[in-house]
Amino acid sequence: MPSPGIPYLSLAVTPLQAAGTAHFAIHVTQAPYPGGLVLRDCIWTNNLSQLWQDWQEMFSSRRMPPYPTAPAIAPEFIADASQPGSISSRLMQTLGVHLWQWLFEGSVMASFSHSQGIAAGQNKPLRLRLEIREPNLIALPWEIMQDGPGRQAISLSQQLLFSRTTSDVNPLPTLRSDYTLRILLVLGQATDPASGIGLANDTLQTLKLEHEAETLAQVLKTSGNSGIGAAKGIACQVDQLVQPTPMELIQALEKRVYNVLFYAGHGMPGPDGGLIFLRPDMSLNGTELAQVLTRCQVKLAVFNACWGAQPDHLEDASGLKGVPGVKWAQPMPRSSLAEVLVHHGVPAVLAMRDPIADQEAISFIHVFAQSIAQRMPIDQAVAVARQNLLTLYRFNQQTWTLPVLYMHPEFDGELLKPLETSETGFGSPEPLTHVACLRSLNDGRVWQVRGGLMKIGRSTENDLVLKENEAGVSREHAMILCRDGQDGADVSYYLEDFSRFGTWMFQPAGWQKVHHQEVILKPKTQLKFGSLQNEAMEFIVFSPGELPPPG
Repeated sequence: MPSPGIPYLSLAVTPLQAAGTAHFAIHVTQAPYPGGLVLRDCIWTNNLSQLWQDWQEMFSSRRMPPYPTAPAIAPEFIADASQPGSISSRLMQTLGVHLWQWLFEGSVMASFSHSQGIAAGQNKPLRLRLEIREPNLIALPWEIMQDGPGRQAISLSQQLLFSRTTSDVNPLPTLRSDYTLRILLVLGQATDPASGIGLANDTLQTLKLEHEAETLAQVLKTSGNSGIGAAKGIACQVDQLVQPTPMELIQALEKRVYNVLFYAGHGMPGPDGGLIFLRPDMSLNGTELAQVLTRCQVKLAVFNACWGAQPDHLEDASGLKGVPGVKWAQPMPRSSLAEVLVHHGVPAVLAMRDPIADQEAISFIHVFAQSIAQRMPIDQAVAVARQNLLTLYRFNQQTWTLPVLYMHPEFDGELLKPLETSETGFGSPEPLTHVACLRSLNDGRVWQVRGGLMKIGRSTENDLVLKENEAGVSREHAMILCRDGQDGADVSYYLEDFSRFGTWMFQPAGWQKVHHQEVILKPKTQLKFGSLQNEAMEFIVFSPGELPPPG
């Protein structure tokens, strides 16, 4: 179960097939007090179906069929241009209020209010998770729910941390403790391979993607190393892959370094978790991707791709409810990329309900990464980034509603360990017993491994900046990283080389070359980066009281 630190309220919407196609049960499956586990039957009305159709006509490029409903019981939304405010703003507010009233009513509302009171009494937010078990209703923008006109939408609040979930999941594996942002940025095929658009000149296309990758990587690095996080020494590692093969992507993830995968490129729905296109002739589905993400303990997967939070559909050419020439599109259960990844045990997935413009996505990512670097829980960081989108692109645009967060029901939202647990980045939350460093054997200078990660190379962005005049040194030469042991208590250190000429390590048989590989790093090991003629350094471990002045 999730950490008891923040009170939880979990809701599930389940169709009651025996009662009719429009009948549902809304069930509180988890609450912070025993009496909060309530159940209520309700009916999906024509009003909600009409509002959903109006929304799609105004905002969506991918129309869904109307859900079979019961008779209307309230006036429908009417796009009357004489009313104050824009039509889109009034539609968004009307649908948001109707969705809230449908979900939170009667005993469910009482459970919700009581849970909010418990959270407020503990001076904590309430974590609210919604599971939609009816595929026809997954595509709706539940993130816009609000309890009245002019009130804050549920997904914008930092006192009510909203996400979606699914109970059909594999158990969450034991997760390692992370203290630094380690992001694998993957740029895949930017356009639909079937269209052929943008594929006329592969060289130009690749150069454009490489430029976009560098720009996006800089946004992530800047975000991760700014604000509160930078003041406390949080490192942010961003590695890039541009149009990799599936094997190249898997090999990168199997370094077991990354806690975040960020994918930008073309995506489309599919029965096995949709498809992401790494390059025009190579794709991965969600089921395939989930295997490596769970094996390598990636905690958060972010997809700037079309339809990542929407299920696939089966089309029936016989007609929609008997209407000739209109196809019925039946959503497939548990087929969206986000749901499939969570089903297989990925702790958190952030995907887009509909396409999002590049500049809008970058605005969201910048604030989201900055919030994560401040050690916010993932659902709170999404709320902060969503608020930024609303401010920049306004309430009456759907931009702020596009990111959809799914979280595993056993995951507490923690990507990075809280600051009070450990300011130095080691696996145990107990008081620090040792500090790892590199020490120059020439002049005794010391560089500390902070946040469990040290980046080494000629570039000034590295934690240890090597001298320009040393032979064979690469801009991004190597890194030292810390990992928890199997029991979560002990830690081990590793050296990973990704340079052009390698790193030399002194062994009993003499100096041995490490090149494009990862090896365990033991205390008192001597290292030379690039060439045997370069400066020698020693990997050492001090107790905190013995730590010499840093280099």
